[in-house]
Amino acid sequence: MLPWSADLAGRLDEHVLDSALLRDNPLGDPHERPLWVYTPPGYDDEPERRYPTVYVIQGFTGHVAMWRNRMPFRQPFPETADAVFARGEAPPAIVVYVDAWTSYGGSQFVDSPGTGRYHSYLCEEVVPWVDARYRTVNAPEHRAIMGKSSGGYGAMITPMLRPDLFGALATHAGDALFEYAYLGDFPQVVRHLREYGGDVMRWWDDFRSRVSFTRSGDDKLLEILGYTACYSADADGTPVLPFDPVTGVLRPEVWQRWLDQDPVRMVPRHAEAVRSLRAVWIDGGTRDEWFLDVGAEAYRRALLDAGVAADAVHFELFDAAHGGIDYRYPLSLAWLSDRIAAK
Repeated sequence: MLPWSADLAGRLDEHVLDSALLRDNPLGDPHERPLWVYTPPGYDDEPERRYPTVYVIQGFTGHVAMWRNRMPFRQPFPETADAVFARGEAPPAIVVYVDAWTSYGGSQFVDSPGTGRYHSYLCEEVVPWVDARYRTVNAPEHRAIMGKSSGGYGAMITPMLRPDLFGALATHAGDALFEYAYLGDFPQVVRHLREYGGDVMRWWDDFRSRVSFTRSGDDKLLEILGYTACYSADADGTPVLPFDPVTGVLRPEVWQRWLDQDPVRMVPRHAEAVRSLRAVWIDGGTRDEWFLDVGAEAYRRALLDAGVAADAVHFELFDAAHGGIDYRYPLSLAWLSDRIAAK
């Protein structure tokens, strides 16, 4: 395996989308966003043919350029995705790489006064933009979304909220069952905030004034601040922590706002939408540090209880922790592409 990029059998087009919905977002983040669109081999040879589409979203702190990151002895996903189609392992599909980065590290792909309208950006701007410029099959049964970690969370909730757009998904170690995924980090944040008088925004000012991740606790503090801005920001954009930052005592009303956005708890409220799903891939590592394998099992059970057909769901737990599971992505891509193909 060569340690540098290789030519693709398909084509990767790099665009910049000027978003009206992200303009004047509360963090002042760019409203012009990179958008990558991959077309499979043969796309230019059959000008009348239309293709299903798979939207790919990233985990917390991820941005679209990171898809080029190359781990030792592994290829980045745009290359392994291309190989899926070049080798004929699945029917061809268009693959769209979406950027939803924020200054806090991510958007969770929701609309929030703390970060901006990233769910609407994806659904109301990116999808129509792609459909207008590429030969897609514009129907939810031929459109899927996939992601890992926070991207897996976005993949779980987006078809529930917009079943008119997305009829299939893949979630790799997606954030779910929040009492296990997040709650354990809260006391760690309380400890780290002692140095800042319990003021997370005081830490944020310090974090931005120096080289990032050079002090103990930076990773946990950024993560919880980012999630807070997505799940429980005030109307003016102020992040409101779901616990007292000095005592660690939960703030029940604020914590409930988080729980209301847990995919496991969302499924019963969106039962009709999930029953329309054509294909659902769920996986996670049995050593996941955030217990997202437990969340995966709970999400699968919620889907089945809501009436999703068992044969529409691929569920797998494998021996791994949270990181380094990018080798799973081409597996779900091939599986999704087969199930959303026009047949």
